[in-house]
Amino acid sequence: MLKKIYLLFVLFSMTSSKLIGQLSTPSFGKGIQFVASDSSFYINAAFRFQILYNGEWARKTTRQSYRNISHGFLVRRSRIKLKGWILDPKLRYSVELALSNRDQGGGLDDEFDQSPNTVLDATIEYAFSKNFSLLFGQKKLPGNRERVISSGSLQLVDRSRLNSRYNLDRDVGLQLKGQQTLGKQFLVKEIFSFTQGEGRNVTQGNFDGFAYTFRGELLPLGAFTSGNDYQGGAAIREDRSKISIGITYEINKNAVRERGHLGSFLQTDDGIYLGRDMYSFFIDGFLKYQGFSIMGEYAKKSVTGTDPLVFDAENNLIGTYFTGTGFNVVAGYNFPQNLEVSLRYTQINPDEMVDVREREYTIGLSRYIVKHKFKFQTDLIYRQTKDIRDQIFFRFQTDVHF
Repeated sequence: MLKKIYLLFVLFSMTSSKLIGQLSTPSFGKGIQFVASDSSFYINAAFRFQILYNGEWARKTTRQSYRNISHGFLVRRSRIKLKGWILDPKLRYSVELALSNRDQGGGLDDEFDQSPNTVLDATIEYAFSKNFSLLFGQKKLPGNRERVISSGSLQLVDRSRLNSRYNLDRDVGLQLKGQQTLGKQFLVKEIFSFTQGEGRNVTQGNFDGFAYTFRGELLPLGAFTSGNDYQGGAAIREDRSKISIGITYEINKNAVRERGHLGSFLQTDDGIYLGRDMYSFFIDGFLKYQGFSIMGEYAKKSVTGTDPLVFDAENNLIGTYFTGTGFNVVAGYNFPQNLEVSLRYTQINPDEMVDVREREYTIGLSRYIVKHKFKFQTDLIYRQTKDIRDQIFFRFQTDVHF
């Protein structure tokens, strides 16, 4: 249905642009752009998708050979993205919709009104001054850098295990964004968000507690080229060295989901939600120079109380907060032929009662046809898990962004 709506919009714009406004298609990857004849609004419509092959092998002991567990093809992501402004370029909006089943991530629970999580982003933002803007709606929180980087602009096929275990993801509320330049080039960015705390598309309302997230970034060598500090790898080359250091801290009051904004809801058989305050801390650094890039991240999550286990009044275990620490570093070099080789190391250290420790070693290869807008990527992952069988993953993916 959403694809049909998108196609109708495109056809309508093409056939009526001379009468009601101006339609343009600057180049591949820039979307379809339309400005009303009276300049009362602007819209940029884009569509992207990822096709993925994934194979998995494992062995139970070091003496065994690896055996195939699973393999298959998947439409990993398929999305429609709309953005633009209304009445004034200072009043901006953004909408992103997920079309593929894997991309929607479920949601068939009472907290989501038995509906899939189709809406990813839905925001309105007002740039009320040169250096500050206020955003209202549903959007990614300013958490770890790897999560905020678009899934279409990643250096490897997908994000690391640090991200899947500890990220903040999306939520609904307010975000205040600002930036200042100190001296000639020292750039400082900050974001403060006040959100519901339960994640995206929750319809049951607030569960007696909000989330407060702050992120600050220091760019001592000036701004990256075209937002390159939030694009993985070196598909866009920096002529001069550029560095960004970011720190995020969040307090999610009375979090009723196992991972704060994500995970299962902590609910008793009587339908009572149980929550605790959850604390998240991230620090990351990003360096780019010409074809070289390196990014590192550290994450830590904790909750109030002596341990992350949650019990009901009868002392029955109803859930476990995912707490602990993690570290991730990825480096790569993009050769002049736009062929990039990447290496990644990830270590996950959950608290003892939560899960087992993991280490991952990844080597990846990316061929950029039109930077991140059209590319082919593949990677090989070796995962070591304490007291559990080792695993090997091979993935190949193509990413197209019109």
